[in-house]
This record gives sequence, C-alpha cells and structure tokens, in this order.
Amino acid sequence: MIKGVMFDFSGTLLRVESTEEWLAAALAETGTRLAEEEFGETARRLTEYGALPGGLSPRHMPTHLETLWDQRDITPEQHRAAYGGLTRAAGITDPELVQALYDRHMTPAAWRPYPDTEPTLRALRRRGLPVAVVSNIGWDLRPVFRTHGLDELVDAYVLSFELGIQKPDPVIFRTACDRLGLAPADVLMVGDSREADGGARALGCPVHFVDHLPVDQRPGGLTPLLDLLGPA
Repeated sequence: MIKGVMFDFSGTLLRVESTEEWLAAALAETGTRLAEEEFGETARRLTEYGALPGGLSPRHMPTHLETLWDQRDITPEQHRAAYGGLTRAAGITDPELVQALYDRHMTPAAWRPYPDTEPTLRALRRRGLPVAVVSNIGWDLRPVFRTHGLDELVDAYVLSFELGIQKPDPVIFRTACDRLGLAPADVLMVGDSREADGGARALGCPVHFVDHLPVDQRPGGLTPLLDLLGPA
C-alpha cells in the first residue's frame, strides 16, 4: 500500500520555459539586441547544445565537458560550469549574457507548473500522503515552489547538490524515504527519467513515469496517479 510519494522536479511537476523565452529574457536583462534571424539561429544552437537547464538534453556534447556533464548536479559550481560551457559551445561568448542566461533559469518566472500539479498535490494532502521532491539539481528550487503556491504541499526536499549525490544513486531515494518516515516499499517514485528516477527501484520503491513535455502538451500526466493509489 502506498503511504507517500516522491516526485522529480523538472519535467514532472514543473517545466522550464522555452529556449526562445529564456533567451529573450536574458537579452532584455542585459540590454542586448539581436536581429530576428540571429535570434532564431542563436535559439537553435542553444537547443542543439542543451544549454537550457531543465530543457532538452544536448544533441552535441563537447569532449571537454563530458565528465563535468555527468557530475553536474553534485555541486552548484559544477552545475554552473557545465551549463555555462554548453552556452559558450553554442556560440555565446559575452560573459554578461552567459551569466544572465544561467541566472534566468533559477528564477521562479522561468518555471511553470503542469496544469494538474497543484490539484494532484492537494489530493495527496487530503488523503494524508506525505510528499517529497527529489531532484538532481545544482541550486535551491524552494523559492520556485513558494512562488507558485506549492511549497505548503511538499513535506521534504531532497536535492542532489545538498547531498553531493545524484540520482540514480539509491542513497538519495533512501534519504527521501527516511525524511518521510516511511519504508521504501511504501513510497511511490514519480519522474520522467527511466535512468535517473528508475534508480528508486533498487530500494524496492514502486515507480511511475510521466512524459517530459511542454506544459501545454501535458494537461493530465499526473492525474492517473490518483487512480493508481486507489480510493480516497
């Protein structure tokens, strides 16, 4: 019987803005102007190199960034260095713009909850099921949850950079279960990555996957969880 739920963050509960929105916000912040054609080409390159944290994975990975990429969520410094490196590989060399792009993705305005995120979390709260957010991330996402009115619905945050451990390492999932005060077999893990979030299976946690899609393309990805958990 499920007694608690762990959720991934990016692509599961919330989704980052589009590359075009991200780039436009950073350009406005720095007062940088790009012609329409140059803007489109820059956004394309940033997408190709996976430079937007929370966005699509890189289609091209520079050799010198491979090790850093694999360990990017262990510390804030490694996270910033990995994504800054990808931004520069995409052709952006202005240090001010590189910094503005990285800083933008950490703002609550850059993130949007999926339409059924809040209703699902509230339904779990009504049922008395505690919730943990378990994320591979290099920065503190709590302000994002507070701004979007979701913080009151989360009982524990387990963030890779605070532990120095990334999913799929079972330790991160065990830490979440311990903070919820529950046995792993009683905690459902919900995420979008079969590799990272699927690591919870090593502890005996049941796992449910959702599709990492733009917010307007996934109106009801979390709602089926309530059916899986049985009657309220």
